[in-house]
Amino acid sequence: MPCTWCSLLWFGSPNCHFGPYNTSYRPNIPVYNNSEMIGRYYEEFEIDERTGESNLTQIYLQEGLDFIFQQTLARQPFFLYWAPDATHAPVYASKHFLGKSQRGRYGDAVMELDYSVGQILAWLVTLGIDKNTFVFFTSDNGAALMSGPKQSGSNGPFLCGKETTFEGGMREPAIAWWPGHIPAGTVSYQLGSVMDLFTTSLTLAGLAAPFDRVIDGLDLTPSLFNNSMTDRPIFYYRGNQMMAVRVGPYKAHYWTWSNSWEEFNKGINFCPGQEVTGVTTHTQQEHTMQPLIIHLGRDPGEKYPISVLSKEYQTVLSRVTLIVEEHQKTLVPGQPQLNMCDLAVMNWAPPGCERLGKCLKPPQSQPWKCDWPH
Repeated sequence: MPCTWCSLLWFGSPNCHFGPYNTSYRPNIPVYNNSEMIGRYYEEFEIDERTGESNLTQIYLQEGLDFIFQQTLARQPFFLYWAPDATHAPVYASKHFLGKSQRGRYGDAVMELDYSVGQILAWLVTLGIDKNTFVFFTSDNGAALMSGPKQSGSNGPFLCGKETTFEGGMREPAIAWWPGHIPAGTVSYQLGSVMDLFTTSLTLAGLAAPFDRVIDGLDLTPSLFNNSMTDRPIFYYRGNQMMAVRVGPYKAHYWTWSNSWEEFNKGINFCPGQEVTGVTTHTQQEHTMQPLIIHLGRDPGEKYPISVLSKEYQTVLSRVTLIVEEHQKTLVPGQPQLNMCDLAVMNWAPPGCERLGKCLKPPQSQPWKCDWPH
């Protein structure tokens, strides 16, 4: 059935706040209100690289609160995807939070995010819709560790960080909140993936998943509401290469790679202070004939692979091998949609630029295959 009540609104950027850029080569990234540009990062939406001050998180917070209010006032259901980028280097926080944490600028940004999420939850309570609103908090990857002393995060005991397939790069916090439906303080050990949110959301909305395509996500509602467990593997990919697989508490590395020697020698380190010989390799190392197997419960830092001579290793390997073979046998190759780059189509003159007097002339189109070094 067509969605007769959906209100589709957009406020934000289609990208993280990379930059600032010199507009003779590449324009600063636009911020949109629906389909029209209302300014650009570092210009109308200022980020002070020197001090780390920016009011962007507060702007995003207010937009989110206003959207919730308008939908509630109209007695309409809503889906809010609230994704601030304050912890993406260059990290920023508003004046009220700068210098308030013990973790530098990154900690200040996290403190402001914590405050903002609290404001959203309190607003749901104030409007009386908290018992009819499902909230899920998570991240798209582990914290980056290579952004500098004031702008890098921490992944606690987990190995390495963003852009790796070690636990520090892939394991994320996840909190589900729905008063009256999810018991407070419940801890689930269910393995989950961000891809599961699509399937889970469909179930919550009373809708069936499409049948004309492969759906990778698992419905997490049994775990959320009944704390039941589904035995399922999680596959760790880097590009189109399956690097590792997790089955229960075990993780098997079929390939290892932190970042290249070229980057490492320039001072870019995805695993600062955490180098593990034979694990955090700077060339992509193959272990397909004899995977590195780690028990993440005993060794969350992935420092001590289980001995290949042990019975435990052989038992786990037998199980994991069958799972990987089945996975690879049923894979349906996808057509890359983001495989070509072209400076001529990157935010030069989006809708709304005329009103702002900020339309820029694009360079000549010269598409090339994108280079993703990580």
